Amino acid sequence: MTNKTSYITGCDRGLGLGLARQLLDRGYTVFAGRYMNDWPELDELAGQTDRLHILPLDVTSETSVQEAAAAIRKNTDRLDLLINNAAIFKDRSGDIFGELHFGDMMKLYDTNTLGPLRVTHSVVDLLVKGEDKRLVNISSESGSIANNYRKQEFGYSMSKTAVNMQSVMLQEHLKEYGIKVLAFHPGYVRSYMLGKFNEHAAVEAEDSAKGILKQTLRAHELDGPIYMDYEGNLLPW
Repeated sequence: MTNKTSYITGCDRGLGLGLARQLLDRGYTVFAGRYMNDWPELDELAGQTDRLHILPLDVTSETSVQEAAAAIRKNTDRLDLLINNAAIFKDRSGDIFGELHFGDMMKLYDTNTLGPLRVTHSVVDLLVKGEDKRLVNISSESGSIANNYRKQEFGYSMSKTAVNMQSVMLQEHLKEYGIKVLAFHPGYVRSYMLGKFNEHAAVEAEDSAKGILKQTLRAHELDGPIYMDYEGNLLPW
């Protein structure tokens, strides 16, 4: 049994919940950030193990982020793995000739881009003390400038492009501490991210989680910064 520790944001359901399950199966202690209390699965999982710690977490709130970090510090002095998964999609914007909802875009940026940076900033010293030293930002293929084909969804796409830049900048600094930074496209995951369950998506959350962890834990074989999909295919920035 490992004594490694991990911190995952956005564990209410979907990919975050799948990542928590996978890491618990691997023997990790998991600190799981939860934004909504509407879903019972995480509580049910916590009832099966004493290695799952559920933390109330709103990544857009500095107070909430710092309170979650303080709760982690009461239980451990290090983190082996941080996964910034919490994100929203809300993007009603059309193309440049259509209606653009700038308020929505600001919320997307605050959650999807600044959220991961707030969380990383709050616990980066614990990552430095960890053994695995892995920092994962869940990005998207929509953040790739080289592969872009979209003419709309400005807010979501730009928020993920900014996450990619954040990942590159963090890798440039944190490599001197032995930390590996990875940005992942999780695939088109069956989840509630669009507001209702997307049953037409091609990828199950558990399969995406399994792939992300497989690639994350072999990251020592790769030179960073790393941007790839959950199956290990490298993506152009």
